[in-house]
Amino acid sequence: MTDAAHAALETLRALPRPSLAELFAAGDRLGAFATSLDLPDGKILFDWSKTHLDAAHVEGFLALAEARGFAERRRALFAGEVVNVTEGRAAEHTAQRGVGSEEAVELAATFHERMHMLVEAIHLGALGEVRHLIHIGIGGSALGPALAIDALTRDGAMVDVHVVSNIDGVALEAAFAACDPATTMIAVASKTFTTIETMTNAHSALAWLSENGVTDPYGRVVALTAAPDKAVEWGVDETRILPFSESVGGRYSLWSSIGFPVAIAVGWDEFAAMLEGAAAIDRHFRDTDGIANLPLRAAFADQLYSALRGCQTRAVFAYDERLALLPDYLQQLEMESNGKRVTAEGAPVDGPTSPITWGGVGTDAQHAVFQLLHQGTVIVPVDFIAAIQPGDTLDPAHHRILLSNCFAQGAALMAGQGNDDPARAYPGDRPSATILCDELGAATLGALIAFHEHRTFANAVLLGINPFDQFGVELGKAIAKQIEQGNARFDPSTEALLAAAGIS
Repeated sequence: MTDAAHAALETLRALPRPSLAELFAAGDRLGAFATSLDLPDGKILFDWSKTHLDAAHVEGFLALAEARGFAERRRALFAGEVVNVTEGRAAEHTAQRGVGSEEAVELAATFHERMHMLVEAIHLGALGEVRHLIHIGIGGSALGPALAIDALTRDGAMVDVHVVSNIDGVALEAAFAACDPATTMIAVASKTFTTIETMTNAHSALAWLSENGVTDPYGRVVALTAAPDKAVEWGVDETRILPFSESVGGRYSLWSSIGFPVAIAVGWDEFAAMLEGAAAIDRHFRDTDGIANLPLRAAFADQLYSALRGCQTRAVFAYDERLALLPDYLQQLEMESNGKRVTAEGAPVDGPTSPITWGGVGTDAQHAVFQLLHQGTVIVPVDFIAAIQPGDTLDPAHHRILLSNCFAQGAALMAGQGNDDPARAYPGDRPSATILCDELGAATLGALIAFHEHRTFANAVLLGINPFDQFGVELGKAIAKQIEQGNARFDPSTEALLAAAGIS
C-alpha cells in the first residue's frame, strides 16, 4: 500500500509543473491553503497558498498518510502508547499541556503543581532574595527555555535568567559577570543528571558561588530531571528537585519542569498561558483530519519540496526580533528528530529525510542571504513568521516597514521580475509560507512551538521513521570520552590535532 502511494506521487514528477501564478489563476488558493486558528491571545493565520501544493499532490500525500497509518500513529501518540520504538517509550510531551492519556495528564499536573509552589516561594522571597538564575542545560534543556525567555521578557523579567549550554567556559563566565552570587540561584537541567557538559558547568557554578562567599552553594541549586535519585546523590535537597516523566524527550521538554526558568522569569500565569496555547494546537492536530490539519498540511508541502523536488534545505525567517532564537530551536527539533537514515523498522530509507533547517531574523537576513533565495541556483522553501501587533512602543513606522518587507519578500519570491540584463532578472516561482500572528503573547508562542512539533511528527510518519530517538549524537560524545580517558588511538589527523592542543 505504501509502495502504491509512493508510485502515485512519483508520477507527478513527470507531469507539467504549474507555476505559483498559474495555481493562483486556476482557483481559490487562499480558501484552500490559508487558515486561521483562534487562540487565547488572538489568531494565527497559516498561509501555505504560495507553495506548489495542488489537488493532485494533496490527494497523493493523503494516500501516503493513510498507507503509513497516520491516524493510528497520531492516536498512539496521544494515548501514551509506545511510539519511540527503538527505546520502547511513549512520547508524552502533549500530556504536559493537558492533552494525552488520563494517567499522564494527572502526573504532569502533579509535577506542575510542585514546580508552581517552588516558583511562587521564590517570587515571594521564601528562599531569600533571588534576583538572578543561571539555568544550565544543553540541547532541548536549554534551547526551549532560551527561546521562551528571550521572546517573553523584552519588557523585563521577574528574575534575570541566563541560559548556559556550551561547555566553553567563556559562556559560563559571561553569566557569572552578569550575576551577583549573593542573589543567584542555579538550575541544573538534565534528564539523566549525568550529561557531561551540564554537570561540568554545574560543578563550576557551585565553585563560583563558594568562592564568592556563599556558604551553602548546594542550597542554591534547583534540579530539573527525570532521575531525581541521581540529583539527591549529587547533593541537591529533595525539596528543590523538580521531576519530569521519563517519557518526555529532551527537545520536547520545555513544557515540563524544564520550563522552570521560564516560569521564574515571566511568572506562572504566563507559563500556564504558553501551555494553553500549545494545547490548542494539540487539540487541533488530534481532532482534525485531512488537509484541514495544519501541521499535516505543512508536512505535505515539506515532502513535496524535499522528496519530489530535491530541495535539501528549508529556511525560516522571523520578522520579529523576539523570535530571533526560533530558527536555532527548530534546527534541533527538526534535524535531531528526522535526520535519520533508517525507518522505524530499521530498514534503509528510500529517499531523503529531514532537510537542513536554517534561517535568521527579518530585515537583517534580507541583506545577508536573500540574494541566494531570489537569484541563486538552489531552490529553498521559505517560512516567514510575523506578528501584526508590534513588540515595541516606537514610531509605528518601524513595524509597518518590518511587515511590508516581510510580505514583499514572499510576493517577490513568487512573482520574480524579468529584465533585459540577466544580472537584474528574477526567475520567481519560488515557494514560501507565512505564519502571521495577531500578537506574540505567551499563548501564541506556545502554539507556534507546538505547531512545529506536530509538523515534525507528521513528516516522520510520512517518511516511516522514528522522530523520538537521537542516537546520532552519541558517537562523537563517546569518542570525546575516550580522549578524556586517554585510552584510544585515532587517525593521523586527529592525533596531530590532539598533540597540537596539548591533549594526550
